[in-house]
Order: sequence, then C-alpha cells, then structure tokens
Amino acid sequence: MPKQTMKKLGLVTVGASIGVMISVSLHLYADKNTPAPAASGATATATAAGNTLPVNELNEFVQVFGRIKQDYVEPVEDKKLIKEAINGMLTGLDPHSSYLDEEAFKELNEETKGEFGGLGMEVGMEDGIVKVTAPIDDTPAYRAGIKSGDYIVKLDDTPVKGMTLEDAVKKMRGKPDTPITLTIFRKTESKPIVVTLKRAIIKVASVKSRMLEPGYGYVRLTQFKERSTEDVAKAIDTLYKQNKAPLKGLVLDLRNDPGGLLTSAVGVSSLFLPEKSLVVYTDGRSEDSKSKFYASREYYDPRATLGSTDPLKLAPKESKTVPLVVLVNGGTASASEIVSGALQDHKRAIVVGTQTFGKGSVQTVLPLGPQSAIKLTTARYFTPNGRSIQAQGIKPDVEAQEATIKADDTQDSLRIREADLEHHLDNPTTNSPATKTAPAKQPLIPPVQTDKPDDASKTADAATKDDFQLTQALNVLKVQQILLKQ
Repeated sequence: MPKQTMKKLGLVTVGASIGVMISVSLHLYADKNTPAPAASGATATATAAGNTLPVNELNEFVQVFGRIKQDYVEPVEDKKLIKEAINGMLTGLDPHSSYLDEEAFKELNEETKGEFGGLGMEVGMEDGIVKVTAPIDDTPAYRAGIKSGDYIVKLDDTPVKGMTLEDAVKKMRGKPDTPITLTIFRKTESKPIVVTLKRAIIKVASVKSRMLEPGYGYVRLTQFKERSTEDVAKAIDTLYKQNKAPLKGLVLDLRNDPGGLLTSAVGVSSLFLPEKSLVVYTDGRSEDSKSKFYASREYYDPRATLGSTDPLKLAPKESKTVPLVVLVNGGTASASEIVSGALQDHKRAIVVGTQTFGKGSVQTVLPLGPQSAIKLTTARYFTPNGRSIQAQGIKPDVEAQEATIKADDTQDSLRIREADLEHHLDNPTTNSPATKTAPAKQPLIPPVQTDKPDDASKTADAATKDDFQLTQALNVLKVQQILLKQ
C-alpha cells in the first residue's frame, strides 16, 4: 500500500467498540480534512456520488418532521429529531453502521488506545435487548461471571427494552467505583440473575503469555491494540528465553477476542508469515474500499517513517517457522478472524476450537463536521484465498467444543454470532469455490502421552488441565512433533 494511501486511511480498526464495547469491526478512519457534505434542501438534484436525491421521499420526511414538532405529546428539540433520524437511517442498514456524536467518537478513539471506562464487555442488540458477545478478561464483567450469550434486560431499575444500544451503553458507563445493577437472563437459568458491578477504567492488557510445559509456549491476545504487534513479539521472545531452547510449538489464543486495529492484525499475522504474504483484502463499491494488506512494514507500522524499530525485529527469527496452533471460538471476531484466516489459508497454523463469530464487513468513519461522524459499512474483507467470513466465520481445522473438562457443552450453543444479528450482510462467497475448498473439520485428536508424564504434570499449569480446548491445542502440537520426527 502506498504511504499516501496509509495517510488517507489513518487509524484502522477491526472489532473496536463504543461504550462497553458495541460489536463493530473494521473501521477505516477517513482523512480528518475531509469536508462535511454541504446542507441541501428538497430541491437538490444530486449527491456527491452523482445519484439524484429522492425529492418525493424527502418531502415526506419533512412532513413527518413537521407533524412531530406540531403534534407530539411533548416538545422535542430539532437537534434530537435530526440525530435520531440519522441514526435510524444508518442502523436500519446493518448492525454496524451508526451515528457517532461527539462523545461516541471520543470514546471510540480512547478504546483503540487500550483504556476506557465501563464494565468490560462487548455487547450488541437483539430484539431490543442488550446481548453480551464476550466479556473482556480481568474486568468487572468478567469477574462477575457474565457470559457470552447473556441478555441484559434491566439496568438498575430501568428496563432495557425500548432503549437504543447507544443509550444502554451510556447508562452502563459512569465514574469509576460507582455501582450499577444488571438484571440478566441466561438460557440455562430458571430465574433472572441480578448482579451489582462497580464501574472501572478498563485497562486492557491485550497480551499475556506463559509456558504451558517445557518446549511449548502460550500467547493470549485479548484485543488488537496499538502496541499488540510489539507486545506479541516481545512475548514470543520471552518464551524462547525462558525455554532456553527453540520452542517445539506455540499456541496463539484468540478466543473471545472481539478485534481491534487492522494494522495490528496485519502485524501479528506478519510475525508468523513470510514477508510480503497477502494477509487480507477488502472489496466494495468504491475504489477507495478496494485495498490489499501484505506482511510488510508499511501495512502494519504506519509510523515506520519516524525511524522507530520494526516490531517484528523484537521476535526471534524462529517465530516464522515454529509449529503454531491458533485457538478460536464463537467470540473470536473481526481482526482475530483476519489473523486466523490468513494463517489458515497460508497453511502456517492449525486452527483449533469452534466456528468463529463471522464479522467480515468494513466500516468507514466519515466525519460530518468537527463534532460528529457516521460509521458506514463500505466493504467486505476477504482472506488470502478469497474467503469471506461474513455471517459464516472461520471453520477450525480441528474442532474442539468450548467447555472445561468437567463442564457441559452448552456454552458455545448460547453464543451470538454475526449471522444472528438483525440486518446482517450476506456472505458473497457462500456458494463459491473458495468456500467449498475451505479446510474441513477433523476429529478431535486424543491426548498424547509425553516422554516424561510425571515431569509434565508438575510443570503443566492447572488452568491448562481444566481448559479442554487448550488441552487439545497442546495435543495437536505434540502430534506435529511426532510427525516431524518420522
């Protein structure tokens, strides 16, 4: 991508959020100097795109506006009516287009920095009720036991039904340490769950790592933030130093990762792929929406011209060849699906887990003026082999149901996915050859006996033993080692 194009795009995110994290995905920030469209009356004949304006329909809109101003039971400000009309026009298109007022736009920028106020969960709206997509690790929502698939039906004493998602999010936000009571409906419970949380400044530590056992490393990425590529590179380097020898395998855990910055998704993929490999491409109606992103620094490090260190240089060269498993589930969305799809298409990693969320559309944030913008779906993104994950997701190579070894297997069935959202975009490649040739599911691989089971049991983390999917990921790596020795 030419540097001029990168400057135009500015901040690019996938799966970022508004409020306590509204499920969005690929945000292309337009040039801040882009002028707002000029106001025009019903007699206008053309838009900037060259399409004629529907004068009769606009006249009907003016009539409705006038009726509300004249006959509604209470006085309504013009600003509120216009704002709600714009938002309604956008939200009626798909689940991810919306109007951003000054506060929402500010919050969106804060969240891509990795710090924001709230409860710490990604949410969406279904049938007028807030539905949890995924709680974020180490946040009030996560610690309170809120789960993917939970319905939030009441905020304090106020029913959620009838609220817009933005209004519900604003109500859940507030000063740190102030309480809010959520009434939650969960399909597996006979009674509503009432839980009181304290709001907090959510500082997302997006990268965590540890040794699973000698020779096998683990990196968890909870969101794609500005420094995620650098942090993952450092984490891999630390694991190699801790192991004091080349790793036999590495697990990249992207479960419940709602996405984040596109540049970070390209950067994390580039850590494992050969240079200049295609990571993802986007396609839409306009020429600006057609872009390709490669495993090259100009695509994952827009500040490269400032003379900063290439984040990929922080990782050992062995990261390009280490046996790799990517762990996914129904909460894996957007940027994390881009990484999963790229590594799967290039046969660089084995994807283990359950089918991902399926968020494959591109939103462009277009300023309307100095204090507002619209977030408009402008394109779909595709994996290197031409697969669209929209409303379908990434299918794992090895299916492992999301459950602990001692738990039941109902959790994944309660997950909300892109295909469950009202007005979701269709998948354009559902019947295409690219989809038909997607890697097929394979049976679960049974546990593999290690050379020294006693030593392994002592060094294995207790959480690994109780995490069925992670156990399967580790087994896949061990099977690879066995095959490599043959």
